[in-house]
Amino acid sequence: MGTGIGTGIRVLVVDDEMAIRRALRVPLTELGFEVTEATRGEEALRLVRASPADVVLLDLQMPGMGGMNTLVKLKKLAPRLPVLILTVQDCEDLKVEALEAGADDYITKPFSIRECVARLRAAVRRARTPKCPEDAPMEIGEIRLDPVRRLVTFSGAAVHLTRKEYLILHYLMRHAGRAVTYGKLLTEVWGHEYRNEAGYLRTFMRQLRKKIEPDPARPKYLLTDAYVGYRFADLQDAWDDDLQKGCGGAAAVGSERLRGPLAMLMGGRLAGQEDGGWSDGEADDDVAGNGLTWFPLA
Repeated sequence: MGTGIGTGIRVLVVDDEMAIRRALRVPLTELGFEVTEATRGEEALRLVRASPADVVLLDLQMPGMGGMNTLVKLKKLAPRLPVLILTVQDCEDLKVEALEAGADDYITKPFSIRECVARLRAAVRRARTPKCPEDAPMEIGEIRLDPVRRLVTFSGAAVHLTRKEYLILHYLMRHAGRAVTYGKLLTEVWGHEYRNEAGYLRTFMRQLRKKIEPDPARPKYLLTDAYVGYRFADLQDAWDDDLQKGCGGAAAVGSERLRGPLAMLMGGRLAGQEDGGWSDGEADDDVAGNGLTWFPLA
């Protein structure tokens, strides 16, 4: 048995593009992951029934059953199996749909192998961690939330939050490391009739960041996944020591398509408001807290 950082983790890669499968298989195998491949959703379901995986990397745009139907069926077949979706840069609506259908996270093509490894390991660790009781205190970094006392502290000092701010923070901390869509968070805090009122959420998030972030302009905890939603940083994922030191030679293995710099990873969507996606002030909020900048790029 190898001693790589992926040792013991079984990954099922589901993608109809041979180049993508190979670009993932080679470095992941060198890092100790056990990689199985499927080209269609039907094949992926058969493989999961025959030999359960620890995590699935699933392309959404495939022939046959298609990625979204495959996701739904995988979650019915194995509810605790983490599924990370693979999407291209301009598929925000698909990301949101997949997350609300049960996907655990997403990776945008092109991406770095180091980002992929970090997210794979994080998803598996979360799936293997027993669920804490609803009233159990949560502590991540300098922030501690006690649901019984409804008390939030930062470095031991009490932080006064409004009811809505508390509910937002509580939900995000309970799902730390996961992308939570705007609609999901709005539904949980305000109710289903508000699920399209993202303006409410942005306003409250700015206020919340001022109260719990050391530098609200460069958030450490409350991260934005542009066009998708928010996530509370799981610092154990973000600052994994062996990933910060690099993954050895294997980190540089794989096609150039998967190792673009940040500008390639994010595409042109952060350059301005040409597509009308942000109004003045929303861009600062989304860019400053973008969750895709957590991981060092290969």
